[in-house]
Amino acid sequence: MIQFCSIIFTIIMTSLYFFPIDIVTGVNSKMIMAGFGLIVFMVQLAQRKKYLEKDYLFLTLFAGLVSLSGFFSMWYNDTNDATYATYLVSMMVWLGGAYFVVELIKFVHGKASAVLVANYLIAVCALQSIIALGVEMNPTVKSLVDSVYPGGAYYEEHNRMYGIGASLDVAGTRFSAVLCMIVCIGIAYGKVLKKEWLIFYGLSFMIIATIGNMISRTTTVGVVLSLIYLLFVVFNMDKKEISKSKTRFCKWMIVIIGLSIPLIVYYYRYNDVIYKNLRFAFEGFFSLVEKGEWDVHSNDMLQNMVVFPETLKTWIIGDGYFDNPGISDPYYTGKMGTAYYMGTDIGYLRFIFYFGLVGLLLFIIFFCYATKICIKHLVALKIMFLLILAVNFIVWFKVSTDIFLVFALFLCISKEENDEYNNSILLEKAE
Repeated sequence: MIQFCSIIFTIIMTSLYFFPIDIVTGVNSKMIMAGFGLIVFMVQLAQRKKYLEKDYLFLTLFAGLVSLSGFFSMWYNDTNDATYATYLVSMMVWLGGAYFVVELIKFVHGKASAVLVANYLIAVCALQSIIALGVEMNPTVKSLVDSVYPGGAYYEEHNRMYGIGASLDVAGTRFSAVLCMIVCIGIAYGKVLKKEWLIFYGLSFMIIATIGNMISRTTTVGVVLSLIYLLFVVFNMDKKEISKSKTRFCKWMIVIIGLSIPLIVYYYRYNDVIYKNLRFAFEGFFSLVEKGEWDVHSNDMLQNMVVFPETLKTWIIGDGYFDNPGISDPYYTGKMGTAYYMGTDIGYLRFIFYFGLVGLLLFIIFFCYATKICIKHLVALKIMFLLILAVNFIVWFKVSTDIFLVFALFLCISKEENDEYNNSILLEKAE
């Protein structure tokens, strides 16, 4: 019972890290956890249980250069938008919060590993999806969620589904990363994972892929990438692999997807809430079937947001504005956008307008280096980290969101800890 309660508590803490909510004005759950994580790290550093590796110092350097490019653009353009001028601080906060979560997992399970961390993220995203559907279908659930997450009123006004801190493209991007985790871990460790875990992965994939798209259609990025990889594995198996790990996981995925589709179709036909949200989630596919063309409202909006810089200076160092300057800068006299600077929400363009191609290139290098460190320590999941990196760069074509918090969790796991956990799984399987 104590173990069960500890796991539930860890799931809650992981959710508060992955989908932060405001605790008091200006302070959210991620910041508080980062404070505790920093304290734990400093104590362990003093006790020489931890040490700083060169790779992490270089990663910090790249984050500092991103901040410096943002600060330079602010200074040169005489603006007050410090969105990415303080990115080094944001990185440290994410790392601090991630360290707290990983240490908590280690305390509950005796060790930490990439599989354990991913399992908690999968559970969090599946539960957030179920909660969001509950909010949509049950007034009691909605009242309960709204009591701890007042921000839900905004999403209700805009007719969007939401969980506890999980909403819009931020949720969609993180759901996408977790979908890639499910497929990659299932393929990499399918041979040694118990059947119950394979079923958990398959069910979670369908829950997140379906309801996650109802919350944010950005989840489609993860669905497509993970299924492409799954199909690539299936069609590249030779006869000798039929009974091995890859096939074992793929079989369960095919069975669960096959059983889920009739259930989804049934609720689509006989439940108004599911009908409405499924049509929103897969608007493009419905349009393709019914009209013969791919037509999604958000894609039309994005086409109107394609606005390129007009000067060489902007291309190189940016204009120093990320958000709408009409709100934050009373002295701004340039072109007015809608909600964002120059009226565009496209990630790549917003970064260029903020700190130019110089800042964008440094930001790309930062994410690539974080991926490199994760692969170096957790080489068995190389494809997973490359897919998560791809999610980040693909989503930037739609929106400017930051997926570093996903990498931060795995950056806090040492190769030795991960190998120790994996070896224990192999021993359990052997017994």
